[in-house]
Amino acid sequence: MVFEAAGAPILTTVCDCASCREAGRRIEALPGAAPVLDADGGTSFVLHRKDRVRCTSGGAQLKEYRLKPDSPTRRVVATCCNSAMFLEFNKGHWLSLYRNRIPGAPPVEMRVMTRDRPDGAPLDGNVPAYATHSVAFMWRLFAAWFAMGLRTPRGIDGTKIEA
Repeated sequence: MVFEAAGAPILTTVCDCASCREAGRRIEALPGAAPVLDADGGTSFVLHRKDRVRCTSGGAQLKEYRLKPDSPTRRVVATCCNSAMFLEFNKGHWLSLYRNRIPGAPPVEMRVMTRDRPDGAPLDGNVPAYATHSVAFMWRLFAAWFAMGLRTPRGIDGTKIEA
């Protein structure tokens, strides 16, 4: 499975939301799956503009998983090795690539959704941490969308994702 991403990422983050933690546990339970969750239970992502990411080989081996059938978020796994490849939000203009699948990935810039962390779970304090999606997080997404002409490209597998 090979992906190419052109240009700098929008953001590198760790998500601590309950959905990412649950999805990570489910994907890690697949036979032979690579780790998804970080040691502290968060999920690290590198967000890229969707129009700048493409799958150059192995696309036929991608399979989507959703926490619920009507979930607006799909997590896509390479069936050859059950490795989580990316997360895609319906109607989103960005793609969240699993950071642990990217050799030489940029360092994490912030943590989001820390309100969903288990009670008493400590934070490492090395990066800013926010209870929800911070203004800085949302601004970076908006700036990328604006640079794209406020359009949402098709999904990485060529499908238009609808809610």
